Amino acid sequence: MKSVFAFAVPLLLSAAIATSGASAQAVPLDGAKIFKQRCSICHKVDAGKTSGLGPNLRGVVGRKAAAAAFKYSPALGKSGMMWTKPNLDKFIAAPTKAVPGTRMVIALPDAKQRAAVIEYLATQK
Repeated sequence: MKSVFAFAVPLLLSAAIATSGASAQAVPLDGAKIFKQRCSICHKVDAGKTSGLGPNLRGVVGRKAAAAAFKYSPALGKSGMMWTKPNLDKFIAAPTKAVPGTRMVIALPDAKQRAAVIEYLATQK
């Protein structure tokens, strides 16, 4: 009986560790869900979809701010910002603080949710 227990416990522990690692890799799926719930009211990520209240965010990671087809605020247009992951994080956390005069006023204050959304956006090319 001891030998079965001695074999089963390490096996269960390795399965638990493998599962926890798999959930960390599922961030884009979580980001897609958060994006749909929190961002899709104003933004699209589908190729060819016209922008809503905000610009289409397909390909946003690595793009210059205010470069997509959309009528941006003069402040964002003059910002010269590149949408790197750190810049997106700062902007989404507090848009009007990051770029005073921007029209985007809705923030995503939770850092883990922002990270998940940004990772999701990075997959939308």
